[in-house]
Amino acid sequence: MSARRIDSIDLLRGIVILLMALDHTRDFFGDLSVDPMDAGKTWPALYATRWISHFCAPVFVFLAGTGAWMQREKPELSQFLIRRGLWLVVLELTWVRCFGWFFNFHYKFSVGQVIWAIGLSMCVLGVAIRIGLTPRVAAWIGTAIIFLHNLTDSWKAEQFGPLWWLWRILHDRKPMEFYPEHFFFPQYPLLPWLGVLIAGFGFGAVYQQPEARRRQLTLWLGLAATALFAALRWTNWYGDPRPWADSLYSFLNCTKYPPSLLFLLMTLGPSVILLARLPDRVAGPVVLFGRTPLFFYLIHLPMIHGAAALYALAGWGNADWLTDAPGWGRMPRPADFGFGLPGVYAIWATVMLVCYPLCRWFAEFKRKDGAPWWARYL
Repeated sequence: MSARRIDSIDLLRGIVILLMALDHTRDFFGDLSVDPMDAGKTWPALYATRWISHFCAPVFVFLAGTGAWMQREKPELSQFLIRRGLWLVVLELTWVRCFGWFFNFHYKFSVGQVIWAIGLSMCVLGVAIRIGLTPRVAAWIGTAIIFLHNLTDSWKAEQFGPLWWLWRILHDRKPMEFYPEHFFFPQYPLLPWLGVLIAGFGFGAVYQQPEARRRQLTLWLGLAATALFAALRWTNWYGDPRPWADSLYSFLNCTKYPPSLLFLLMTLGPSVILLARLPDRVAGPVVLFGRTPLFFYLIHLPMIHGAAALYALAGWGNADWLTDAPGWGRMPRPADFGFGLPGVYAIWATVMLVCYPLCRWFAEFKRKDGAPWWARYL
């Protein structure tokens, strides 16, 4: 039985894919001398370009859980989630790392980012489904993790003795030396992202409701999350280790690594509101991107990175600063490298135009009768 597709879900996923690609284009081609989130140095356009990308990871992870719910009637769902989760971890540590971000194969520095977090969370969800997890229970467990994980902010890995490495992966986001001079950095700690994915699995149950009722429930959930974010952030009472100070910049600058409760409420609340308003039957390029998210992810990073390397070779004679891990021994980036925001947006639009026919080809290939088994995992 094929998974049920809801165009509004694919459309929302496609929207955040576009935002993600914009942020990655800024990473490789933008002026990195100014922190976009630094209230004292940023400006509205730069701040908004970075801030809007914060919606990407929470929506990706949440909808990955909802997508698992859409396939709930498959008898092999548990095994599929475990296998696909492990495959995502492998892809993160090989293709994404070597061809996407770093352009090297020496593994002196590796990073666990969003694909890694989704993969491990899928494995946990697959095991939980096998032992009887229901969407209702998943909704409560996921929500509890999202709301309570900030209570552990002061816990340090060293407190866990021989299991210190496990807490680094779960919440205490610091590099780990797994081999002499070889480091792994869990940039996306598992615990909060696991909560988001499991909550997304529980959220899928609203799609059992009639459309009008489902849209009403979705809207109220989004409004409640957004209102709770505003209330908690205004009071600085709970939910983020970094209090806001005296500006809108500061108010919206919630902690992403690991994602705080307020970061998740700020991003998932409006996203769920939008989901309640998006049409269920729609087509177009953005929906197509939302139907091929992993394939898009795997091709767009090497494309942007490769274009930046070619630009560096043409203008500066080398691209050494683009072929190693940030801050771990690579050459300094030339001060005059890159473009302002108009140039970044132009490059981003060009990348989207190139990616569209590739994603369309893959979507058609995947739908064909007799498509190879591995296509399911992309």
